[in-house]
Amino acid sequence: MGFRALVVEKDEAGEVHVGVKQLDEAQLPEGDVTVAVEYSTVNYKDGLCMSPSGGGLVRKYPHVPGVDFAGTVEASSDPRYTAGDKVILTGWRVGEVHWGGYAQKARVKADWLVPLPGGLTTRQAMAVGTAGLTSMLAIMALEDHGLKPGQGPVLVTGAAGGVGSVAVAILAHLGYEVAAVTGRPETEEYLRGLGAGLIVPRADLAETVKRPLESETWSGCIDAVGGAMLARVLGQMKYGSSVAAVGLAGGAGLPASVIPFILRGVNLLGIDSVSKPYEDRVRAWGRIARELPMDKLEAMIEPATLPDLPALGAAILKGGVRGRVVVDVNA
Repeated sequence: MGFRALVVEKDEAGEVHVGVKQLDEAQLPEGDVTVAVEYSTVNYKDGLCMSPSGGGLVRKYPHVPGVDFAGTVEASSDPRYTAGDKVILTGWRVGEVHWGGYAQKARVKADWLVPLPGGLTTRQAMAVGTAGLTSMLAIMALEDHGLKPGQGPVLVTGAAGGVGSVAVAILAHLGYEVAAVTGRPETEEYLRGLGAGLIVPRADLAETVKRPLESETWSGCIDAVGGAMLARVLGQMKYGSSVAAVGLAGGAGLPASVIPFILRGVNLLGIDSVSKPYEDRVRAWGRIARELPMDKLEAMIEPATLPDLPALGAAILKGGVRGRVVVDVNA
């Protein structure tokens, strides 16, 4: 049976072309489970995969991007899943080296899937997506290292992006005081609506200072920026607190001093969502279903369809996407 997909192709001259095409189910890659995809979303990696270079992620053309998807199992050779089951996929390099969710059908390994938790629809799951899963994994890591409400403000950098938006909403719901960093003044009302009590202009943290330590300000931090901003934030963390590093929008380098680590006992926690073990994913998705306010999630959503994706991919690479894009692949 045929299905529609967003296909990235490279011609003989090396030019990349992106467009919606009709494919045959026989063209799907090998896998244990065939899923009728209902929704996907837009991540930074998706933008890279649709770019002229493929972002160094795409190994073989033609390619179907989409690192996240949610839908209904059509067929399965694995006993863990049967036809009719609702499932979520994030990570495992799907949408990068393996065909992803920008299609009405996908075929993947059963190990890569998790069941859709009760209380979530497939649309809501994709409003969460990798970004929201990463946010919850970061919160879980901070809590595992001692973070509790009432200890002081928790800083969220890149707060108007996908990871940041979900992090702000969950932290506020859990009773944390949230300080949201943004370089876009027009997002202030949006962030306050998600629960941010303090808006921190990006410029306040963008300047590199020579002092390795500043006033102890933040009880925890979820950082999606990296680079010089992360280095600056490390020097502002309270004694024994932790920073969960989830992204590198500001650069992969870290021009930091070891002083915050050895004089204040600050922890720098790396958060990976791509290869996270199954049990951790299920735990995180369960908490998302319980602790992410659905009205706040709805406020983040920007709807899209398959033909919208090339423009959205270019926009997210320029920091021009706010909140969470939910792609209805069947619209």
